[in-house]
Amino acid sequence: MLEQTLAGIRVLDITQNVAGPYCTQILGDLGAEVIKLERPGGGDDARDWRPPEIGGESATFLALNRNKRSICVDLDAAEGQEIVRDLARSIDVVIHSMKPGSAEQRGIGHADLARVNPALIYCPISAFGQVGPLRGLPGYDPLMQAFTGIMSTTGRDGEDPVRVAVSLIDMGTGVWAALGILAALTQRAKTGRGTLVETSLMETGVCWMTIFVATYGATGKLPRKMGSAMSITAPYELFRTADGHVFVAAGNDRLFARVCQGLGIGGLASDPRFATNPLRVKHRDALHEAIEAVTSRHPAGVVVEKLRRAGAPCSQLNSVADVLDHEQVKAAGIIADLPLHDAPGHRVVALPLKADGRRSARMEPPPVLGSDTDPVLSGLGYAPERLAALRRAGTIA
Repeated sequence: MLEQTLAGIRVLDITQNVAGPYCTQILGDLGAEVIKLERPGGGDDARDWRPPEIGGESATFLALNRNKRSICVDLDAAEGQEIVRDLARSIDVVIHSMKPGSAEQRGIGHADLARVNPALIYCPISAFGQVGPLRGLPGYDPLMQAFTGIMSTTGRDGEDPVRVAVSLIDMGTGVWAALGILAALTQRAKTGRGTLVETSLMETGVCWMTIFVATYGATGKLPRKMGSAMSITAPYELFRTADGHVFVAAGNDRLFARVCQGLGIGGLASDPRFATNPLRVKHRDALHEAIEAVTSRHPAGVVVEKLRRAGAPCSQLNSVADVLDHEQVKAAGIIADLPLHDAPGHRVVALPLKADGRRSARMEPPPVLGSDTDPVLSGLGYAPERLAALRRAGTIA
């Protein structure tokens, strides 16, 4: 079962916003005990990203922080830094999103914690990476979409670029971090030694540009903005319908013939301008106009039905509400119930993995800020008197 995969693994999560919390949520879904360390007073910045709210909590925070415990520790205080070093003795993984050098200045860098626990897996997530002239700068998902060139490829030709609305760099970085941590855990099982795992938003953004980099290397030409279309194949884009849009994806000559068959325009398949994919790419505008002349006369549902009956890949352009209500999504079971005290109908997107036909069944609500400070530190041997003194000093909350 997926929720048992990382049973017994303890993770100290010193991250906030999206990338790090998404990584540790993945680890929590896989069964790890995740201890989320937050600053006293406000906690993770995402707790204040509202509206919208669900049960009085930030919807974004709730989406990224299930299956965790929360402790509040001031990392600017010497005793707060000592708490991290004490925790590191019994922790398997430390992940943080501080600026490069910040953890080291506080005595909780990789070298510091590896001294107290040589088997520790240590994963810093940063904006631009741990080296280079921009290493100390902050970064957010849309900023990195601009920096890595992703935003130069979005939108329509002649119009301003637009950001990809999905936090694909943040969430992608979280996935890469989780993958690196899982690889390090596998290696540790063989060697007994810990590992320094590093990733950054910039590297994720550059990685997502892999095909564009290859295309630029082959042609020396910069990609142009093409809306929903793709430069290397056609038809492979959105087409207007009488009541919306349909995406048609014909990745080869055989599928193009099926598109023509489904739409009742068989003559298009024999048109010499569209005989091969390179020719269809060359005459993309004429091809688009010919196909849209048909699709625009019918409702999207009818167009999809015709194309699917012919075996042509396609999809209606769905809204979020459409997706949640779709029978295929319901059948997949990827939307899961996660009742909250003030929102019993709360639902979340589950881990997009199955093992032996089952998703992870671990679904614990995101933690109340600081709700586990005393239990976690008591487990390290901190006496009630010391906890009270730390709380009076503002080191913990």
